Amino acid sequence: MFAVIMMLLVVTLTTFAIFFMIPKWAGSDPALLFVGKQSDPEAIEGIRQKLSLDDPLLVQFWHFIEGLFVGRDYANGNDVTHCPAPCFGYSFRTEQAVWPQLTDAMPVTLSLAAGACVLWLVGGVAAGVVSALRRGTLWDRAAMGVALAGVSLPIYFTGLLSLAVFSYQLNWVDVDYKSLGDDPGVWFQSLVLPWITLAFLYAATYARLTRATMLEIMGEDYIRTARAKGLRERVVIGRHAMRSTWTPILTLLGLDLGALLGGAVLTETTYNLPGLGRLAVTAISNKDLPVILGVTLMAALFIVVANLIVDLLYAVVDPRVRLG
Repeated sequence: MFAVIMMLLVVTLTTFAIFFMIPKWAGSDPALLFVGKQSDPEAIEGIRQKLSLDDPLLVQFWHFIEGLFVGRDYANGNDVTHCPAPCFGYSFRTEQAVWPQLTDAMPVTLSLAAGACVLWLVGGVAAGVVSALRRGTLWDRAAMGVALAGVSLPIYFTGLLSLAVFSYQLNWVDVDYKSLGDDPGVWFQSLVLPWITLAFLYAATYARLTRATMLEIMGEDYIRTARAKGLRERVVIGRHAMRSTWTPILTLLGLDLGALLGGAVLTETTYNLPGLGRLAVTAISNKDLPVILGVTLMAALFIVVANLIVDLLYAVVDPRVRLG
């Protein structure tokens, strides 16, 4: 846990330095991004004081960390704005607090990531196991061919193609997003195509990884011993072979799921989903540094937490980790 906290602090400091120091080195004043280039010098100086942009980087960083836990006051004379914890600052464009924007976008990305993860794990792992057990057959070649297509085709191609066919032509699904609380039916319909599109990309990688791992494990001594004891093939595969197969799958899952929760940029942009990915794209287009910083830190948090959970799951799926 200590390593996780230190990692988050290092990532936060590095990200903070990148977003608030590099613009200065490039000759760009962050205060101008907030008030606009046509503002008078007094307004620009007032924003510098209010956002503490003239303070040393470590002082600004301390104020930022303090705001995450206890909130922060932005003061310029009698003009004081209180940002409650967790405070990620205010948008340069909308002047709205960043944290509510993140919390509004987070359920969309969580829904997208959770549904797609279930599909790609079930489909990819199952296809990989069957391909390994039927090596060299027509099924094996067809499954690996589809997996190669999934890895090769970009999301914006498969996403736009699925929209054109299933939404615009056949009118099978409604892609206008509604939250789960507003209309569960529309929520499900609006996420079906994004789930399938995203799962098609990731399932291909998991199918190939599962197949390669299974082929290697099936030749191990303990598998031959289990078969020599007269155990049924499904017991050998499910209880012995799959336990070792899950270890590399969980490693990859931690990286993929953490990055995906940080914002499925292409998928959310293609399907116009108001998640963290689209929020990041909009913020980058507007040079909205506080929002970009907030999304980046959320992505880092998801990746670190996802890998921590994966490390804990290793001991569940592989007894050798507990013994070690």
